[in-house]
Amino acid sequence: MEDSLPAEFSLIVRHFRPLAGPGALELRDDAAELVPPAGRHLVLTADAMVAGVHFLPDDPPDLIGQKLLRVNLSDLAAKGAVPLGYLMTVSCPRGTPDAWYAAFAAGLARDQVTYGITLLGGDTTSTPGPISLSLTAIGHIAPGQGVHRFGASAGDGIWVTGTIGDGALGLQVALGKLADPTGFLLDRYRLPRPRVGLAIGGVASAGMDVSDGLVQDLGHICRASGLTAELDAARVPLSDQARAAGPEWLETCLTGGDDYEVLMAVPPAREGALRAVARAADIPVTRIGAFHSGPGRVMLRDAAGNPLELKKGGWSHF
Repeated sequence: MEDSLPAEFSLIVRHFRPLAGPGALELRDDAAELVPPAGRHLVLTADAMVAGVHFLPDDPPDLIGQKLLRVNLSDLAAKGAVPLGYLMTVSCPRGTPDAWYAAFAAGLARDQVTYGITLLGGDTTSTPGPISLSLTAIGHIAPGQGVHRFGASAGDGIWVTGTIGDGALGLQVALGKLADPTGFLLDRYRLPRPRVGLAIGGVASAGMDVSDGLVQDLGHICRASGLTAELDAARVPLSDQARAAGPEWLETCLTGGDDYEVLMAVPPAREGALRAVARAADIPVTRIGAFHSGPGRVMLRDAAGNPLELKKGGWSHF
């Protein structure tokens, strides 16, 4: 039966139909039918990845698939949402080996098990340019429990999960500009750890994931909430590997992006609740500053409390 299918549909049957879950109609139709859990609101987010921009062309295809899914799951995690399903578009040059698709799908399959999410549908096309991938992740939250960029108040603490800078340093490793004896940094660049399961709804007053750099993404919350953020650079959590790289890489850690950690504004009265949900999810959290009244901007200070100037604010796509 598969041999009589057009090439595109044969590829879908081989590699993507096994990823389909409830509502996907076995990828036999042009749309999925999704029934959200009773009494829950849907949360939708989309991110794209392009070879040579978001991943290196020779990166392992299974890790590319996992990264594509995980950067979108990171957006859901920053909203306090539970993953439900995803739509995906895959555009590859003609002649891309079938083994590439097989490995790409295998990476997605592993993470579907890890994160409890399934494929709902999408599209496959050919392109004369580099590999271009897009994924829309769908999750659900309790009504009124969504966490947004806006909503922070003066006096809220600035909190972040995990460690900052590992992904940005990992890119430098991949480019041959930094040593990485253990492979830790390269792994963090290729394979983000989305903080799915961190129940911050009703705890954080504002938040987002850190994808374009800590300082730049904190600035987004500042502008959306109409506040000034005072960020203590010495408190920003760094891994042992990032510290070993040396202080000359601090600016890269603060602005380089690819962290996919959750950045939050948390009122002092809810700090205990944040620590509790973080313990329950086994996710480390660190307070790195505070929001104050003032124009929407970030003030960065060094260990002595002096202003710290950076050469750039973060990653920009344009």
